[in-house]
Amino acid sequence: MQIILYFCMQIMNIIEISSLEEPGIEVFSTLTEAQLRMELEPEKGLFIAESPKVIRVALSKGWEPTALLCERRHIDGDARDIVEQMGDKPVYTGSRELLARLTGYTLTRGVLCAMRRRPMPTVRQVVEGARRVVVIEAVTDTTNIGAIFRSAAALGIDAVLLTRDTCDPLNRRAVRVSMGSVFLVPWTWIDGPISQLHDYGFKTAAMALSEQSVSLDDPQLNSEPRLAIIMGTEGDGLPQTTIDDADYTVRIPMAHNVDSLNVAAATAVACWQLRVRNEE
Repeated sequence: MQIILYFCMQIMNIIEISSLEEPGIEVFSTLTEAQLRMELEPEKGLFIAESPKVIRVALSKGWEPTALLCERRHIDGDARDIVEQMGDKPVYTGSRELLARLTGYTLTRGVLCAMRRRPMPTVRQVVEGARRVVVIEAVTDTTNIGAIFRSAAALGIDAVLLTRDTCDPLNRRAVRVSMGSVFLVPWTWIDGPISQLHDYGFKTAAMALSEQSVSLDDPQLNSEPRLAIIMGTEGDGLPQTTIDDADYTVRIPMAHNVDSLNVAAATAVACWQLRVRNEE
């Protein structure tokens, strides 16, 4: 206890909260995802990263923290290194029960960090030098988005592009499910037709079931120097216009008359099969 008290005395920005009305904690409690995002001024927006592991990934990639919410026991424990990196930014702390009431759920790892969003790069900036890109069209489930980013990072995808009707990758749950992979893979929003990637030297592969589709293990796909893999929703799949504009329509061979996979699982399979192999 003496060690914790001494440590806290050295960090003057630690604020003990005793009620849900404490000024400054709104970012962790009452602000919605839309309010955090700030559609009109995204460069002033925030997002929430949860768990020490995820927060460390974000900090290591230069994302700027603005405030920390931390269970008391983690200040001199699991999150000590994070607290030390907060500088003069506020570190709010309290009992596990109070923080659960504040956030509306019991914290998985006892630590939340509000971080500042960055101006989004252009498509050109994101795909420069990339050989394998995943394009996500109209996928709105946050768990799927997080899982797709985790697979993309693990399986060597160079960049991710998302249509505007897709879930925000910096949504709190998407960030958590990705285990911080949203900070590891360059990404941005793509406006207009996905076929614009042809201008950057990409061939496009739409993952969809059709009579014209080729198998995922078709050697021609792996031979493409630059390939964009387009993933859509599980229910409706990709729009017909996207399929018609693609250079390839690709299917994953299935057994037992299974017609499709969850979009996150399908993305993982496609990323593995279509990875760049000449460096193996």
